[in-house]
Amino acid sequence: MPSKVLDHARELIARRSITPDDAGCQAWLMARLEALGFTAETVNQGGVNNFWARRGTSAPLICFAGHTDVVPTGPLEQWSSDPFAPVERDGQLYGRGAADMKGSIAAWLAAVEEFLAEHPEHPGSIAWLITSDEEGPAIDGTVRVVEMLAARNERIDACIVGEPTCNTTFGDIMKNGRRGSLHGRLRVKGIQAHIAYPHLGKNPVHLAAPAIAELAATEWDAGNEYFPPTTWQI
Repeated sequence: MPSKVLDHARELIARRSITPDDAGCQAWLMARLEALGFTAETVNQGGVNNFWARRGTSAPLICFAGHTDVVPTGPLEQWSSDPFAPVERDGQLYGRGAADMKGSIAAWLAAVEEFLAEHPEHPGSIAWLITSDEEGPAIDGTVRVVEMLAARNERIDACIVGEPTCNTTFGDIMKNGRRGSLHGRLRVKGIQAHIAYPHLGKNPVHLAAPAIAELAATEWDAGNEYFPPTTWQI
């Protein structure tokens, strides 16, 4: 891996950006991009940090889209090393966000730096759309930036997303889309009773069990050549 990519990845991984906290990742990125001629603007809302940075004014507009937040580390004692102190072992870089997706951001930045050094007067435009709200509710993240762009008729022609897509095959990164999801909350009310006198109450778990079993057994669709069948998860 090129040293510049590793340097950038280490810089980002060392920042404790547990969603939705950005921990300064975006300020560091924006400073690097502005030094390359990008115009950056923040679109922060609801405690979430987002930014849009663009270089050029003509089409086509190619956008790198991703996130700087990471999921919580879980029990630290289960880690072989500090999750926010990136280390290399056996040719692999370890740290929270190394794969998802600070490594991708580091590779993008190194690639953009190299590209602009060779093509300072490139045609079209290059942009970055970065959020700190991908691993969480994802309510005030990318969608807020897209809404801003739509309001001023700024259209992205192509988008490169750095999410990892395969944990076994390097280079398996090109995907044609992503499945959607529908979330809901079902409340089943019962009547409380002592466990010794169940006939005096109504156990909501027992009431819900047949419906849950039926929903879990429902065949929603057969999938297609690109995606597996839809599932219903409790």
